[in-house]
Amino acid sequence: MGKKKSTDGIPQLDRARQTPLSRQVYERFRTAIEQGTLHPGDRVASARNLASELGVARGTVEAAYNQLAGEGYLLSRGQAGTVVSPSLPQHRPARREPRRADAADAALAPAAAPPPLQLGIPALDAFPRKLWARLAARCVRATTAADMFYGEPAGHPPLREAIAAYLLVSRGVSCHPSQVLVTGGYRASLALVSRTLLKKDDRVWIEDPGFPPTQDVLHAAGHRTVRVPVDDEGMVVARGLRRAPKARMAIVTPSHQAPLGMSMTLARRLQLLEWASQANAWIVEDDYDGEYRYAGSPLPALKSLDGQDRVLYAGSFSKVLYPGLSLGYLVVPESLRARFEEAVRTWSNGCPQITQAVAADFLREGHFSRHLKKMRLLYARRRAMLVAALLKAFGDAVRIDLQSGGMHLIARFDARSESDMELAARAQKAGLNCQPLSERGTAGVCGKGLLMGFTNVASSAQAQQLATKLRAALA
Repeated sequence: MGKKKSTDGIPQLDRARQTPLSRQVYERFRTAIEQGTLHPGDRVASARNLASELGVARGTVEAAYNQLAGEGYLLSRGQAGTVVSPSLPQHRPARREPRRADAADAALAPAAAPPPLQLGIPALDAFPRKLWARLAARCVRATTAADMFYGEPAGHPPLREAIAAYLLVSRGVSCHPSQVLVTGGYRASLALVSRTLLKKDDRVWIEDPGFPPTQDVLHAAGHRTVRVPVDDEGMVVARGLRRAPKARMAIVTPSHQAPLGMSMTLARRLQLLEWASQANAWIVEDDYDGEYRYAGSPLPALKSLDGQDRVLYAGSFSKVLYPGLSLGYLVVPESLRARFEEAVRTWSNGCPQITQAVAADFLREGHFSRHLKKMRLLYARRRAMLVAALLKAFGDAVRIDLQSGGMHLIARFDARSESDMELAARAQKAGLNCQPLSERGTAGVCGKGLLMGFTNVASSAQAQQLATKLRAALA
């Protein structure tokens, strides 16, 4: 018979807690056993005696003992009493308590609205929520058993057809719907391209400065990126030829270079296409916000000049609708269609069918083109409001780079001695999500400045408020 242990090591119950008393008794015995205060074979107090000692009902203690016995901590021996299970090891590793909420749990917090001047976020206040909700409700009501089955991994056929029709009219890209693959966004598109066309250690040209996620995806896949400088005409193809003439791929943003904003000239586009043809390489055209131009019509896509089928065109709905959709698309050359279809069947179940169905209706019924027209006018006004507010707040101390399109501007404070990373840190501490330009490229390649999104600046008053707040943060 095991030696009887007293209950002195069992703390008194806390009746102020919401935790039931039987649960508190259970937790205290479990902790005592796991920490070695109670050992295998030790006898515990009877339910009646412990209930009297703790001032609770006998049933409360019995409920705790029953749970402990059910989990193997205690063993009832009838008239001989209840003991800590002899089958437990003498030294049990302490149970790790659930991790308390801390900074690492921030990702589990409820979603918050994007902070002011956030890059890459469309005007959320101007999205036609009621129209989208009506289309979504109609799609749900029309759902059939077939719609509830696994969809086509390459994408919902009506959406692929709608995207192909839109690209032909708006971006000059001629493709069959079967060449359009629906993805979870730009990163997903690039990862699919990487997995399908590249091998480990293959070299890839990327723009310098450029879009950080491009390099992140490529490095994670084991590829070697070659930074190719950008000037006023776009990627300097001649520099790429000197650095890595046998690279397997180039990734460019020809319509609106990320982040500097210029458009790649026709001469540079033709040079890039010629290199790809001669080197048997591929080009990924990231047309992330080519729809937004405030002077003249949107430029044709690089893909529209592709006579040798070397360009893969990547688009996204994140910046033209809203990022929470997590929908993008990839147009592949006809010669690669079967290869990519096999890849998506191997690696993906596709995007949610109901989301794709709503997006398809939004495009096919003309809402998308009307929405884009509205956004171009709105963004032109909002950009002008932010520029005016910055100039009023900073005067000659700020120089603003404005290109013909895009969703952000670059504010340069050339006379400041601090780095743009220091300036960005001050702005962010004040709640303004400005980003340092210098982090987007190698040292000195693009100078220093602050990247600011203007699409969610709703009024002149708000623009002035943000500019005043930024001036105070940088003072």
